[in-house]
Order: sequence, then structure tokens, then C-alpha cells
Amino acid sequence: MKRGYLTVIDIVWERIIDNEGETFKQIKGGEFTYSVNGNKIDLSRTTQSIYKKSFQEALKLVPLENTTPLQKSFRAPSYIFAIVMDKRIRKTDW
Repeated sequence: MKRGYLTVIDIVWERIIDNEGETFKQIKGGEFTYSVNGNKIDLSRTTQSIYKKSFQEALKLVPLENTTPLQKSFRAPSYIFAIVMDKRIRKTDW
């Protein structure tokens, strides 16, 4: 999917960068922040990182009601869910 010259992942990645250091909340209430490091984010509550490519793939599944669709194919599914379904990231797009 493209919007003008930017792809959806480009737009969403820019939003992810813009919200670096902000607090996000998982479904079960756990709060975390992240820092952007190139094409990945490093999570504050775990040693795991999430790569831009994972977000690109997860965006094919939005909107999401829960983490279930992410659990078999993605590392850190609750973190991906928390980020892509947050109003600061999704805006009114899904």
C-alpha cells in the first residue's frame, strides 16, 4: 500500500520514531517505553528488540482485537500489539 510517495510502513515508522520514549500499555496493563535504534526498537521491559520488518508484517493484520493473530508469527506480540493499536500510532487509519 502506498500513499503518495510514502508506504504505510514509512508513515507508521515515522510515528514510532516520533513517540520514542513515550509510555505504552500492553493489554494486561504492563507499561513500557522503547528506543529506536536504526531499523529496530529496543524495549524497556525486556531484552527483546522488534524490527521494522515485523511492524510491516503486523500492519497487514490491523485492526487487531487482541494479540492472538500475532502470537505464532511474531516475537514480542504483546508489545507489537500495544504499539500498532495505540492511538498515537494508528491515528484514524485503522
